[in-house]
Amino acid sequence: MKIEYADAFKGEAKRIEQILADFSESGKTLSSGRNTIKTFDLNGRQVNVKSFRVPNLINKIVYRFFRKSKAERSFSYAQYLLSREIATPFPVAYAEECKWLSLGHSFYICDHLEYDFTFRDIENFEDKEQKEEVLRAFTRFTYDIHEKNIEFLDHSPGNTLIRINGDHFEFFLVDLNRMNFKRLDFKQRMKNFSRLTPSKEIIEIIANEYATLTAWNEQEVFETMWQFTQEFQEKFYRKKRLKKQLKFWKN
Repeated sequence: MKIEYADAFKGEAKRIEQILADFSESGKTLSSGRNTIKTFDLNGRQVNVKSFRVPNLINKIVYRFFRKSKAERSFSYAQYLLSREIATPFPVAYAEECKWLSLGHSFYICDHLEYDFTFRDIENFEDKEQKEEVLRAFTRFTYDIHEKNIEFLDHSPGNTLIRINGDHFEFFLVDLNRMNFKRLDFKQRMKNFSRLTPSKEIIEIIANEYATLTAWNEQEVFETMWQFTQEFQEKFYRKKRLKKQLKFWKN
């Protein structure tokens, strides 16, 4: 197995190798499904280990020779985000089962992060003042990402962890393997909010804050952001209906 360590964790190589060897049999499961995330003790430090699903036949070869694996991208993107002062759980290592002509399992290891809520939870806030406050802070956080020429393609409600620190909020990006690094135009920035929420009220607050930050026309910002949001929601539910129909016919 190929393992690449962050400089601060090269001395933990033996324990990390043991964690990976024991992954299927030990650790506390945080989530499972297409990928599995477990938490382990790394000599007194709590870390998360994400096991990526084994790629299909074509991608086994693609990830082996032509494209970086999801684990490697997660590791290198985390390092890059931190270098640009964008918070994410500290990267520890990544590992790949490299066979002769294909990639098997791959793993990304990072610090375990305690947090208070995710973006998904904001919609249920009863305190309207706090709800607006965190939405505006989140918008400023996203604007900072955009200004640093980073397009976080999985900017969805579960992929920003939020911590309350005194009188302000701290934001941490997770699930990092899909990013572009380029100057973003107006439409690309607006589209980057499309996966977050179907709530028009929330989009109005986000649009107002983003327009304030950029001095762009607020109505145009809102209308463009809302259009992309509606398009994403329509596509999402269309796919959901199709899956339901396929499941029905299989049964």
